[in-house]
Amino acid sequence: MSKAITFSEYGTPDVLQLSEVTPPDPGPGQVRIRVRAASVNPLDMKIRSGLMAGAAPARFPMTPGLDAAGVVDAVGEGADAAVGHEVLGATVGGSYSEYALLDAPVAKPAALSWEVAASLVTVGRTAFRVLAQLGVRSGQTLLVHGAGGSVGVIAAQLAVARGITVIATVGEHDIERVTGLGAAAVRYGDGWVQRVKSAAPQGVHLVFDASGAGVLADSVALTGDSARVITIADMSAAQHGVRFSAGSADRTEEALPQLVQLAATGMLTLPVWRAYPLEQAATAHADLEAHRNRGKAVLLP
Repeated sequence: MSKAITFSEYGTPDVLQLSEVTPPDPGPGQVRIRVRAASVNPLDMKIRSGLMAGAAPARFPMTPGLDAAGVVDAVGEGADAAVGHEVLGATVGGSYSEYALLDAPVAKPAALSWEVAASLVTVGRTAFRVLAQLGVRSGQTLLVHGAGGSVGVIAAQLAVARGITVIATVGEHDIERVTGLGAAAVRYGDGWVQRVKSAAPQGVHLVFDASGAGVLADSVALTGDSARVITIADMSAAQHGVRFSAGSADRTEEALPQLVQLAATGMLTLPVWRAYPLEQAATAHADLEAHRNRGKAVLLP
């Protein structure tokens, strides 16, 4: 038996419980890892609370979590890794556990910490995917709302590296950090449109909304075309003719290996705010729901 976080009903963070479970066996092409770090993502909280019940109903008891990094300890037939390999990836059946399954493990470079390795998966793929959907090109100007968050900060760095001018709306506490990554950071909140116009007199070609802060109407006005705006966080997207990007749509297979290499060589940074013991998963959820974090939260089984 091993330990995992499970929940058997929708609700507040208190429904998360430390449980004894049987470690999963890897199927064909899968590997089982001894988890060293598991990422906590906003989607985990939406699933736990029942907000996703209509689209993806939970099968109780459920182990939450999308991403993990760890050491392979069992392999299925045809798996693309061997026992002892250090890997990361999206999990099958949850990651808040001592053991988890991966369908497509990616090798973890020694230079990459366990915490960052686990944190890169969902947020990195999301940033990569949306930039591809926007079709942003070198020489254009991209506005990233919520660039202080994990998805936004990766998107901003990827875009800067591609020769794109990035304007980033952030909180006051994130202005210096995001500016240091090569973006022109401006404070969000009342008056943000004028501040963006001042920072981008050449105009804004495309907008990536990672904030969900009610900025879609003004973003469409800035670009002049709703097709130039994508959100991952504002459920009113359809009302503005804006595309809502979710799930694995348009995901490219090369995204995660590229992100891993960029992070391992220091060309991409992703701040990890706090690491919690596995049994404190409920505390991690409560902290993120209260927006106390300034970076990623991870669990250490």
